[in-house]
Amino acid sequence: MSDLRPITALGAAISRLASFGALDIRENTGFALASLALHRGTVEPKPFGLTLPGPGRWVAGQGVAALWTGPDQWMIEYEGRAELDFAAELKQLAPGCSVTEQTDGWVAFEIFSPAGSSPVEALLSKLVNVDLADFGPGLATRTGLEHMSCFVIRRSDAHVAVLGARSSAGSLWHALETAAKRLEERVT
Repeated sequence: MSDLRPITALGAAISRLASFGALDIRENTGFALASLALHRGTVEPKPFGLTLPGPGRWVAGQGVAALWTGPDQWMIEYEGRAELDFAAELKQLAPGCSVTEQTDGWVAFEIFSPAGSSPVEALLSKLVNVDLADFGPGLATRTGLEHMSCFVIRRSDAHVAVLGARSSAGSLWHALETAAKRLEERVT
């Protein structure tokens, strides 16, 4: 049998973290992700006690969060559960719903700034077509970032997550890193 070792979406043994002046970007390898879709006539569940959000919204609870992705459809995140069968656990809490494991199909990059929202918004303004004046904490949207489709989630004033296809992880990282380096050069 081969000696198999897990790797991150960026191909390393551990998640990547880089700092660019007032910005930090981290590959989040610990979160589990599953899609949840209601069947016709099914009562909307409250998995892990979460009230599922409406269009353009994201809600968080104790280590778990939900992102609206379409009518009667959500992505459910659970921090620190990437190694477990999260979809099976979610299915138990959402009877009559379709639940599909998504963890290995997506990559998440967490962008945060100890200096507050300004550096995060400066980075986003270079990368995505999102009206940042109306994009506060708890909001989320699907948008394009260079040639890739992704979700942008405003977790707090100074913290944004970008979720994209795992197959595009290197390209997403490159886009984020290039824009962050340019902003850092402009400030120094």
